[in-house]
Amino acid sequence: MTLAEHPSLQACPACATAPAAEALAGRGGAGEARLDLSLPTIHCAACISGVERALLAVPGVADARVNLTQKRARIRADDSVTPEALVEALTAAGYEAHELDPGALAATTGDAASRDLLMRLGVAGFAMMNVMLLSVAVWSGASDATRDLFHWISAAIAIPTIAFSAQPFFRNALRALGAARLNMDVPISLAILLAAGMSIFETAEGGSHAYFDAALSLTFFLLGGRYLDQRTRTAARSAAAELSALEVPRATRITGETVPVAALLPGDLLLVRPGARVPVDGTVTEGTSEVDRALLTGESLPDRAGPGAELHAGEINLTGPLTLKVTYAGKDTTLARLADLVAMAETAKSRYASLADRAARIYAPAVHLLAFAAFAGWMWATGDVRLALNIAVATLIITCPCALGLAVPAVSTAASGRLFRQGLLIKHATALERLAEVDTIVFDKTGTLTEGHPVLSGHDADDEAAAVARALAAASSHPLAMALHAGLWAAPAAVSDIREVPGHGIEGTWQGRTVRLGRADWLGAPMGGGTATWLAMGDAAPVAFHFVDTLREGASETVAALRDRGYAIHLLSGDTEDAVASLAAATGIEHWQAAIRPDEKATFIEGLTANGHRVLMVGDGLNDTAALASAHVSISPASALDAARTVSDMVLLGRALTPITDAIATAKNARRRILENFGIAATYNAISIPLALAGLATPLAAALAMSTSSILVTLNALRLR
Repeated sequence: MTLAEHPSLQACPACATAPAAEALAGRGGAGEARLDLSLPTIHCAACISGVERALLAVPGVADARVNLTQKRARIRADDSVTPEALVEALTAAGYEAHELDPGALAATTGDAASRDLLMRLGVAGFAMMNVMLLSVAVWSGASDATRDLFHWISAAIAIPTIAFSAQPFFRNALRALGAARLNMDVPISLAILLAAGMSIFETAEGGSHAYFDAALSLTFFLLGGRYLDQRTRTAARSAAAELSALEVPRATRITGETVPVAALLPGDLLLVRPGARVPVDGTVTEGTSEVDRALLTGESLPDRAGPGAELHAGEINLTGPLTLKVTYAGKDTTLARLADLVAMAETAKSRYASLADRAARIYAPAVHLLAFAAFAGWMWATGDVRLALNIAVATLIITCPCALGLAVPAVSTAASGRLFRQGLLIKHATALERLAEVDTIVFDKTGTLTEGHPVLSGHDADDEAAAVARALAAASSHPLAMALHAGLWAAPAAVSDIREVPGHGIEGTWQGRTVRLGRADWLGAPMGGGTATWLAMGDAAPVAFHFVDTLREGASETVAALRDRGYAIHLLSGDTEDAVASLAAATGIEHWQAAIRPDEKATFIEGLTANGHRVLMVGDGLNDTAALASAHVSISPASALDAARTVSDMVLLGRALTPITDAIATAKNARRRILENFGIAATYNAISIPLALAGLATPLAAALAMSTSSILVTLNALRLR
């Protein structure tokens, strides 16, 4: 069954191009199965309803819900419903999918941190407005018992709010102090606590001034900066977990028994049916087929697999049943080792120190020394503890790194909005800073510089031969057969007795003659000459149908623009040497490598990094994930595999590559804005700190000055828009 036989089942063009289905994992309680399905090609409301209709039509399915953001579906069904049945239903409806293990995905769902910060921000804002209303009454002339009452009401609102809303700063400060170091949150926490403590002291003593509004303003503005920072991280999840989820959780023994992959041992014999993902690393002992290795190697065309061939977990068996002898299973497979490489690379990338972090190392100690100096100096000069403490608190508040804390997230948010409108999604908090530093760019080939699927470019067949070829192609899920069926306009001929010959092609009977469509060596056609499939009709000479993998929109222009700006460009691909050389010539890339393995891509990038280069990696496949994670910064197209999009710092939302050049320019501009914001913060401190040290600024005035600097920093960041 092919997509072409069911054109009406497709709701959108992207779904119409989907090859074969991606589905499920996970078991619920007794009598019920809970299954997760990954659906990488869905992108609209019609896709959601189409997937849900197809799943609910399967007997035994009780409920199916699609999450368009995560591109996954969750299904409740009877235990009698098998994963294979759901895969078949989705394949018939024309939706691509991959089997996922829900246990491996458990750590990748949700974003509790953003929700938590937003909740604390809301509480702080509500409390701040109420306390400021009470403060207005005090400023307007309330005195004695009325003033004290308003101060106590303010304390009743502010103290629990600070205890709740400022927890992120307190926790981070305690962790830093426990490790015998200082970070931004130490002076922030001290400023909030001292402002609140001083206010309680003044209220208890019947003082004229309390600074609960200042403490709450600090908390609110700093939480706003922290939330902006967290927003840029919400799309980032563990790519290693995504890779692990792609591992097939079950396998079928040669006896027909389905067992968990974890129960397999080297030497076990497995049956891998056509259309199934290979669950382990192993050697073929029986059968002939073709295997899609694109996820692991990036090869654009399937490989022939027969007895003695080595297969790896994650590859897809296309045409014929295979008997596989297990070599490695579970955590020892190539796919698992690739997940380990990604996890290590992600850990190394997380050690990148942002501009704000580097500023904090200098700024935090200076703030504490100034506040201590203010307290000691005024205590020595006047002997008045209350006055010395007030001036020290004002100094601490006025030097509190609120503007510094907003400098980076405000710019990142403005730049992210600009790039999103241009078709690029920023996922990682430090991605723009790292992108501004790159000097070398590495591209993958298939699916990145090219569209990633073959397109019929020409043929030597007459109308009769084209009609026969289209009829034969309709019976196969081979990529070239699907491209041939889509590229020919002739009405299919009445070919009978059609059957697939695993590893070779398709044959049938037309007007009493045997007709065959497939590999050149099967039909006795000449080898080489680019990508082609051949048609033989009886004793007539075979005719060729030629295919190309077309360049992605803007690929040549993007490469040329980057080269003109002085960037070193490399092309790494697991595809054949001829295909890679042809593409390199078409795009003007001088440095390229073909037939390269996923771990070799990562090693190549690590070598460039060791030589002092800052690398941008652009890739889309499972074979690119380790390289994407190893690079200084990485970009994936929206059409990329889930794991590649997850590990990338940025995602191209459209089909064109041109936003990459704009992104680099925006990143450099954003870096300038960040440095300008640091300059604004430094100028503000240069003016305000002497006033605070001289005792000319109360804690309330300090809080207002701090708020003004934060607003200036935000307005400067908005210039990026």
